Amino acid sequence: MKEAKYIWMDGKLTPWKDATTHVLSHTLHYGNAAFEGIRAYMTKKGLAIFRLHEHTQRLLNSCKILLIDCPYSKDELEKAQIDLLKTNREDYKGNVYIRPIVYLGYGVMGVYHKDAPVKVAIAAWEWGTYLGEGALENGIKVKTSSYVRNSAKTNLNKAKAAANYLNSQMAKYEAINSGFDEALLLDDTGFIAEGSGECFCIVRDGKLITPPYDTALESITHNTVLNIARDLGIEIEQRRITRDEVYIADEAFFTGTAAEITPICEYDFRPVGSGKRGEVTKRLQGEFFKIIDGENKKYSHYLTYID
Repeated sequence: MKEAKYIWMDGKLTPWKDATTHVLSHTLHYGNAAFEGIRAYMTKKGLAIFRLHEHTQRLLNSCKILLIDCPYSKDELEKAQIDLLKTNREDYKGNVYIRPIVYLGYGVMGVYHKDAPVKVAIAAWEWGTYLGEGALENGIKVKTSSYVRNSAKTNLNKAKAAANYLNSQMAKYEAINSGFDEALLLDDTGFIAEGSGECFCIVRDGKLITPPYDTALESITHNTVLNIARDLGIEIEQRRITRDEVYIADEAFFTGTAAEITPICEYDFRPVGSGKRGEVTKRLQGEFFKIIDGENKKYSHYLTYID
């Protein structure tokens, strides 16, 4: 990890190595925390945060779902992210990943969480391609996980909650140690849900097909991709998908803040389509990168420039 000078903690810029919390912090033991993953891109006009407003709102939505009373408003959280990037500007030579987290600190123990103090931290560091160099062009290998995506009957999947990601960690570990790059999780009825940290799409006969948000996080990058597809005149169908339909798909890809738009070239030991990045995926990528580079005026409001 490439460290920066400061991390924003509870309203103060704290030196990176001093940004610590107590070992008896409530979240460390019980997993209740809301967090976000946000990208900031180096554009011709300077560093710009991608869809800052939507990500910050989702953070607060997660807090509401998890019964955490965030002590900062949306405007305050957005300003904090901008101020942090401005302060650390000299530490960033490339694209930046921003990680705000609202968590429960030191003060009480036991499962009941409402008496624990609420703490907020925001870190931002330079981070490149999430799924490896070359993945955006060459694609990745994916396997169906033996782990099932958290059921809507047991977990609060609309929250980007720390506790939800134990499931993802186990699925990711299994995939990598089986020789793959990423996992694809099914829901508890056997239909495809999402990756360990990404939404999923396939292309069949020129149509973009993607699962509903029944057990998946409502992805902001996924929403961007669907908007791009509409602009390109690509038909969209949001419905349940079985894994064997992926075997006969023309294309498949993951999308999310970290993954952006990453093609899937192999799934469960079977090539997807030609086994290479497909034309629809390539077109979507091209338009997506125009947006994050500030070259598409229609979506200029997606970028918050910090310079």
